[in-house]
Amino acid sequence: MAEIAENQTVFSIDQIEEPKDINDIVFNLMVNPNLAPVNYFNDFSDEGFDLESVANGETDDAGIFTADNGQMMAMTTHAFHHHLDTDPKTAIEILISKAARRMACYGAKPEAVSAFLYHINIAHPNGQFIASGAKQGLENACQKFGVKVSDRKIRFDYFSGHGAVTPTIIVSLMGSVEDKDKVITHKLKSKGNNIFVIGKSFDDINSSEYLEFYHEVYDSPLPRFDIDMEARLQNTMKTLVDQQLISSASPVGRGGLFFSLMRAGMPVGLGFDITTDAEIRSDAFLFGESMGRLIVGVPQDKEDDFVDFMQSTKLPFFTLGHVTKGEIRIDDESLGYIDKMIPKAE
Repeated sequence: MAEIAENQTVFSIDQIEEPKDINDIVFNLMVNPNLAPVNYFNDFSDEGFDLESVANGETDDAGIFTADNGQMMAMTTHAFHHHLDTDPKTAIEILISKAARRMACYGAKPEAVSAFLYHINIAHPNGQFIASGAKQGLENACQKFGVKVSDRKIRFDYFSGHGAVTPTIIVSLMGSVEDKDKVITHKLKSKGNNIFVIGKSFDDINSSEYLEFYHEVYDSPLPRFDIDMEARLQNTMKTLVDQQLISSASPVGRGGLFFSLMRAGMPVGLGFDITTDAEIRSDAFLFGESMGRLIVGVPQDKEDDFVDFMQSTKLPFFTLGHVTKGEIRIDDESLGYIDKMIPKAE
C-alpha cells in the first residue's frame, strides 16, 4: 500500500484557481445528476414528509416512518467508494459519520447499522487490506456513535472477466425517535429565521462534486474529517433538538453548503441571504464537502438562547445569514429566485 501511496500525485487546492464567477459554477452544477433538483429517481423539490402524516403512518418519505406498534423510526442509507483502496478505515468512518449526522439532524437516535462491502478483488493483495481496514473503521465509528453492528457482509470478485470495478461500501443505519413532537426536518421554516453553521469550514474541495464535475479532477484526497469532532457535533445536535432551540437542521453534504441550503429551501420555496467567510476560498466555502458541519435554522426569538448554549459547548459556530421569501443572495449579489431554479419535470 505504501508503494501505491508514493506513486500518487497529491492534489492541492492551490492547483485550482479561485473562481470569480459563482453564478457560472452554480448553474453548471445544477445539471450534475447528483445535484440536479429534478431527476427520475429522486426529486428533492417535492414537498417532503409531513410530520402529522408520519405520525399517522401515512408516509415513509425521507426515512422517517411509524412501525405498527406506534414507534416512530428513522432509516438512512449511504454509499461510498472514494479511497477505499488506499484508506479504507477513514473512508468507512466518514460514511458512518455521514449517516449518523443525518440521523441526528432529524432528532433521531442511531441504533444499529448494516454494512455491505463489495467489488473486492480477492486475487489482488489489496483485497484483504480493504476488508481489514473497513472492519476497523466500521467498529471504531460505531463505538464513537453508540451504534450496534447488526449485520455485515462482504462480496469478493473472483474473475477478472468482470472488468475493472470500484470497491464500494453501502451502509443502512436504523434509528429510533424518542419524542415525535421534537422531530425536525431539513426544510427552512420561515422568512427572517437566522441560519447558523455549526462546525468549521476549511479550504478543502477534496473529492467534492464541484472538483470532479466542474473541474474534472477525479483523483484527490478524502475531505477534511475528524471523527471526535463528529461525535461532539452530534451530541450537541441532540441537546439543540431536545431544548427546541432550532427549527430545521441539515448536514453539509453532497454539493457543499450551497446545495445543502438549496435542498432545504426548495421544498417550501424559501431562499437565503448568506455571507461567505473572507478567510476561506469562496468555492471551498460554498461547494467544498469537508465533514463536520451542520446548517441549522434558528427562530429569531430563540437566537439568544441558541447563542448562549453554543458558546457553552466551545464548538465553532457562526452566523451564515437568514431565510428570505425566495431570493438567493450571496455576499449581496442576487442569483435569482429559488422557484426559477427548479426545472419542470416532463
